[in-house]
Amino acid sequence: MPSAVIQQQARRRAIARLLERKTITRQADLVGMLRDEGFPATQSSVSRDLRDLGVAKLKTGYEMPPRATRPGDAAEALQHVAELVRDLRPAGPNLLVIRTAVGAAQRVAVTLDRIDWPEIVGTLSGDDAIFVATSGAAQQRRLTARLREHLRKAAP
Repeated sequence: MPSAVIQQQARRRAIARLLERKTITRQADLVGMLRDEGFPATQSSVSRDLRDLGVAKLKTGYEMPPRATRPGDAAEALQHVAELVRDLRPAGPNLLVIRTAVGAAQRVAVTLDRIDWPEIVGTLSGDDAIFVATSGAAQQRRLTARLREHLRKAAP
């Protein structure tokens, strides 16, 4: 019998695959699809999986966060979350607070973690806010400028 962790990992891979192939707008639909594939799933487990995977619920449905693996991918990754960012505000010499749409902070934080910019030491997200730690004031200013530039370019 597989362990709960192995089942959870397999279910999360299935969620990612389903979201890449289909437009899914309701968690109940996703639960049904997972059960049809033989995965034990409840609304609660799927909700946690979506949160931990950094999935965002957009107007068009649930969407996996983009993967930024090359330096040029940062612009594309940020373009996918630009509509979720509401404000950037420095908070001390090495902390940037990013306000997002309600429920979108995890998605934006995962994107920032994946773009792997050297200015970012780490992120901590809540429901609609992200604390982004930098190693100093200069890195904070550079990060703020980079983010504003990318977000401005992504604006419709």
